[in-house]
Amino acid sequence: MSELILVLNCGSSSIKFALFDADAQPLPRQPLWNGKVDGITGPAPTFGETGVTPGPVTLDAAHPYHAALQHIRSRVLARTAQGGHRIAAVAHRVVHGGAKYADPVRVDAGVLEDLRGYIPLAPLHQPFALEAIGALLQHLPDLPQVACFDTAFHHTLPDVEKMLPLSWDAWERGLRRYGFHGLSYAAIARKLPGVLGAEEAEKRVVVMHLGSGSSACAIHRRQSVASSMGFSAVDGLMMGTRPGNLDPEVILYWIEHEQMSLADIRAEIYKQGGLLGVSGGLSSDMRELIDNPHPHAQEAVALFCYRAAREIGALAVQLGGIDHL
Repeated sequence: MSELILVLNCGSSSIKFALFDADAQPLPRQPLWNGKVDGITGPAPTFGETGVTPGPVTLDAAHPYHAALQHIRSRVLARTAQGGHRIAAVAHRVVHGGAKYADPVRVDAGVLEDLRGYIPLAPLHQPFALEAIGALLQHLPDLPQVACFDTAFHHTLPDVEKMLPLSWDAWERGLRRYGFHGLSYAAIARKLPGVLGAEEAEKRVVVMHLGSGSSACAIHRRQSVASSMGFSAVDGLMMGTRPGNLDPEVILYWIEHEQMSLADIRAEIYKQGGLLGVSGGLSSDMRELIDNPHPHAQEAVALFCYRAAREIGALAVQLGGIDHL
């Protein structure tokens, strides 16, 4: 019976999975089989896997993420049983490791409790990865699970990049700029020599991570030196449903003059802004907006591009120039 490693990546609008041959050394870069549930929070979610064209999938509207995880679990179990395979370990993309976790870590009950403490810092992402980890810990406690953190790549940020211009007590309480999408940037940093050549890969590179979640990262000598995302994954670039940089007085205005609750504000900045909000509710997906002639669609595209270009300029200043974008 061959052994496989299952990798799960719970994003803001999709859950991706892949199975890798654990018996091969070194571990292959390409999976044996992979797939994803996409558009989880939208009106028409789809499921696709290796060799199969994505098609509609029915999810419980009240608990779409849980339903998507269950669908993937059933497909993985059926596939491994059919091939006579065994899952040897599970690797999870976890968005927030805080200041404590700078490297991958095997998850036990204590680590899981630590990671739950970071849910307020990443409420759109952290709970879903932890839900999967917790369920597996309960039902398969001896199955090794490893958490790999989106914040880990940014531990090389200088303090001047991490600090918020608040009281010193805020820093000591953990209020700082963490940066996110680190697993994506780490993978790109590893691949840069093969794309640019060994010498060029060490130069000043700005990488854009554009999608439902969007960010930019300044990389020098293949290490993170600046990030558009800060204390949370709301900061920085305009995204699918998140506004990115937002004057904090806007939130105070909502509270004082429009009597919005914390739940309303959280929904506004996580689920109702960005491309979706500016387009007047037409779509949060650039693929649907870019050729849509509706004025609000074109305004959303223009603002998204403007904010991305502005961030490139800011990172160019922090790097002292850009050699590659």
